Amino acid sequence: MKELTIKADRIAEVDAVVDALCHPDSYKAVSHTPLHGEDMPSREKLAEIMQRLRAALFPGFYGPTQVRLESMRYHLAANLDSITHMLAAQIRAGACFSCADFAQDCNTCARTARDMAIEFIQKLPEIRSLLASDVQAAYEGDPAARNPGETIFCYPSITTMINHRVAHELYMIGVPLIPRIISEMAHSATGIDIHPGATIGRHFFIDHGTGVVIGETCIIGDNCQLYQGVTLGALSFPKEADGTLVKGIPRHPILEDNVTVYAGATVLGRITIGEGSVIGGNVWVTHDVPPFSKVMQRS
Repeated sequence: MKELTIKADRIAEVDAVVDALCHPDSYKAVSHTPLHGEDMPSREKLAEIMQRLRAALFPGFYGPTQVRLESMRYHLAANLDSITHMLAAQIRAGACFSCADFAQDCNTCARTARDMAIEFIQKLPEIRSLLASDVQAAYEGDPAARNPGETIFCYPSITTMINHRVAHELYMIGVPLIPRIISEMAHSATGIDIHPGATIGRHFFIDHGTGVVIGETCIIGDNCQLYQGVTLGALSFPKEADGTLVKGIPRHPILEDNVTVYAGATVLGRITIGEGSVIGGNVWVTHDVPPFSKVMQRS
């Protein structure tokens, strides 16, 4: 009898918790109900898409280790066909989650998603070219690198830039949500946080990488190098009359070509770091820096 009483008390306690969690005041800020009954975007599917894209962009490094020229075209075509179908499904899921001016009506969502996936696939040659320049920058920028292939296999900068180059193109096409998920996948793996909206030129390298933050409206030129702990962020956040943050305005730094930013530096606001400049470690920069300057701590 005592055991039955204890069990009944536990059931009552659980019921009380269930009632509390089901109360609108508790769940309304954290729940999501699909507007059209569509599935949520899948991190597992997006991880598979990224793995397939790595195999397409870096043959022999990812996916099948033996790549024969005579069969490359066949395997690449099959892989890209799978990527297109999988990506279209995830774009549609992200659109249904966001449901913000994605298509004229729900009946056109699937076609719009597939058109976006095909448009992205057409960007792959340029993405590969950019990534090849990033690999070369990593090899040339780190004396510890024995060969470019080592940077592809091992360096968090290359892992991050693969995701960023992909996410940025999707972002520029207008794909909702999916670019941010892909960026955050790399952030979780490497500790490097690059918003997919950031524009980054050729031959880019982040040495070591941990703790780097690059904001949405950053523009980084060619041949730039950052070290660990660098922040390229916003200085202030203007607000609307109702107190909400103004979205989409340029608020992050511009780095012109051939800029180096050393470890722990914080560069804030819509300022320009001129071509060929060097920003020393642990400095705080909130004003424009002329070309070919050096900004250092006072000794």
